Amino acid sequence: METNLIGGASNYCYLQKFRLYETRSNFYMIGRDKNRTLCRVLKIDRLEPSELVVLEDSTTYSESECVDLLRRIHEGNKSTGGLKFVTICYGIVGFIKFLGPHYMLLITKRRKIGAICGHTVYSITKSEMIPIPNSTVQSNMTNSKNENRYKKLLCTVDLTRDFFFSYSYHVMHSLQKNLSCNETGQGHYESMFVWNEFLTRGIRNNLKNTLWTVALVYGFFKQVKLSVSGREFKLALIARRSRHYAGTRYLKRGVNEKGRVANDVETEQIMFEDVPEEQPVQISSVVQNRGSIPLFWSQETSRLNIKPDIMLSRKDQNFEATKLHFENLVKRYGSPIIILNLIKSREKKPRETILRAEFANAIRFINKSLPEENRLKFLHWDLHKHSRKATNVLALLGRVASYALNLTGIFYCQVMPSSSSKGLLNGSCFEERDGDYSLENPSSDNVSKLDSEIAKAECDANQNQSINVPMFQSGVLRTNCIDCLDRTNVAQYAYGLVALGHQLHALGYMESPSIDLDNPLAEDLMRIYETMGDTLALQYGGSAAHNKIFSERRGQWKAATQSQEFFRTLQRYYSNAYMDAEKQDAINVFLGHFQPQQGKPALWELDSDQHCDVGRRGPDLVENARSFIKRSLSDGNLRCENESPVAANIGYSKPMSEKEGGVNNGLSDSNPEISTCESDISYSRYTPSMPCRKLFKDVEEYQCFESNHICYDEHGDACSCSNFLDMDRLSTSGNSCEEDLCDRSSAGLSSENLGNDVKIETTISASESGSSLKGRSQTGSSDDLAGGFPDRFVQWVMSEEMLFH
Repeated sequence: METNLIGGASNYCYLQKFRLYETRSNFYMIGRDKNRTLCRVLKIDRLEPSELVVLEDSTTYSESECVDLLRRIHEGNKSTGGLKFVTICYGIVGFIKFLGPHYMLLITKRRKIGAICGHTVYSITKSEMIPIPNSTVQSNMTNSKNENRYKKLLCTVDLTRDFFFSYSYHVMHSLQKNLSCNETGQGHYESMFVWNEFLTRGIRNNLKNTLWTVALVYGFFKQVKLSVSGREFKLALIARRSRHYAGTRYLKRGVNEKGRVANDVETEQIMFEDVPEEQPVQISSVVQNRGSIPLFWSQETSRLNIKPDIMLSRKDQNFEATKLHFENLVKRYGSPIIILNLIKSREKKPRETILRAEFANAIRFINKSLPEENRLKFLHWDLHKHSRKATNVLALLGRVASYALNLTGIFYCQVMPSSSSKGLLNGSCFEERDGDYSLENPSSDNVSKLDSEIAKAECDANQNQSINVPMFQSGVLRTNCIDCLDRTNVAQYAYGLVALGHQLHALGYMESPSIDLDNPLAEDLMRIYETMGDTLALQYGGSAAHNKIFSERRGQWKAATQSQEFFRTLQRYYSNAYMDAEKQDAINVFLGHFQPQQGKPALWELDSDQHCDVGRRGPDLVENARSFIKRSLSDGNLRCENESPVAANIGYSKPMSEKEGGVNNGLSDSNPEISTCESDISYSRYTPSMPCRKLFKDVEEYQCFESNHICYDEHGDACSCSNFLDMDRLSTSGNSCEEDLCDRSSAGLSSENLGNDVKIETTISASESGSSLKGRSQTGSSDDLAGGFPDRFVQWVMSEEMLFH
């Protein structure tokens, strides 16, 4: 079952269109390839009331042979009604059983949303759930109250929103892994990003192939065509949400015992030239990650508290789960791991600052046991504080992005035309990458040495415009705030913009590797990231993202922005308080974390999703179990993949094979929030890291903490920790926020550290500020946005405190 990736031809057929027939005793599914040149037959037993019996005919039929086979099946079953057509479908999502029979989930309508190197990517526009047994053998449980409730619950997982798939391209993996690894078979379904792994497990294990099923990825996919200097290119932005420890905002927080974090999303920006198919195409990608703070923490909220307290568990004193999480990141992406922590540094009432201090302690503890070159690079930067000032947040985040990009590089290669006998690049061309392309983390012992290294790297990048040798990303930027939604999305956009500039420069589209924030490309990319942010926020948080920074950047009227943020806060609160419990139940059933059994409590009878793993029962219950939203630990199922802990392993799975034509079936019942296009990128990777003083030039004061220096956490505790950068101390302007109180000790700085302090005037040009200052000049009061709401209610929402004290 090996896929031949040469020239678009394949020894492995991709069945893309299916017709389902039924007799009294069996379902017959006829699968055809794209060109309708061959057919395969799958038979599903309908006389077995509770077990799933699936048989595959190993014969490959021609179209005429298949028609003759169906005629003979019809003749042989005339006494019981013959052979009847049921539906056209485009793949099996999986099989599921509640308390009664098995059900088959089918894609009955699809929509083309993009193509990567000729491999079409689809979304689902209609699906059906069909019971397997015929009515004469169905058990008494088939139409029971609980059975119907489970079916209704599963249907709340809307497959027409934000799920996507491809028959010939492994969308669950990054471009680098697809082009550099030769993984085949069912290994792709084991990916943390395949959401129907559980639903397809039975048929895959039975048939030992994946001919009949499609692997669904959940998240975001949008492809657009852009241009610069009159030259067009295609860009795809993909977000893949992990199925491990998946769920909703207050029900899934932090990390579980297996190192899996909540809201774990991989974001990939793919770019490629818009050239005719017969020409070679340069293609590139860059990957970044977001995920909940990897500590044991939770928030338990009632319907009266819009901003619940953060509760930190001290049960993992050695940070074993946190360590597992970062070990998994290294396996997936290589080294270095750069952590950008955007949570608050000062608060009147400690909430986020509790996690900030503990997260810093965890990284310090883990780094003590690691060699210097493998240490985690930890960046603190309070985005909320700086967004409230006149600071140009996006420009400052761009400096962080440049720092991270210098360390990780990006993926680049040249793909040959599909008509060539060589076809796409396969894994063999990357076999020497560990020796030739892995980067060693630059030393941070000497700031002046780093300065010279960066200068050399920038010079090399400017000279190296024609890249023919494959390049690899090693390491990843991991960004988090509290929810990993609003602030995180702004930071990911800043990173994507810096990466896009380097990619365009490497491909020869631009002379300089930087894109100004006033460039139309920056606005185009901002809208794509804003759409992605809204989509991911709806999935996890229940409302679109808070896009205040984006709105101000575009010069949107301040009162309109405030009104939008106000109602999104209400929407998120309502969803979290009243809808998330059922949504979490549906996710647990879909992913197989909960499997109903007769004689056991039903899912809705449990006060949390403790069935998934450890679970934790909240101390107080109001009205019923759904009045409080409780945290529990789901089956993280940390999979130790067969990949070695790689130096440059963002690569993923097998390459791309046969070029895929687009099938665009209209008449969709709904319009998923996914779009179309393609893309193109390349970037000359530089190795050295950027010193602290290079990150934030336009700030008043900073302090640099490199190895052999003393750094301080929120409690003023000293520690020796290389690779630990407090970005707030690097970029603070000395002006406190009106709501902020200093929660850190300012004492204890040594004269050595004070000697490293540098004072620089804050200067923000008009071009940097852009329309964000324009937005600030237009004021709007809270009275304008409050409308007819009582003052007490508006104060509650805006302050995010308890409604009743």
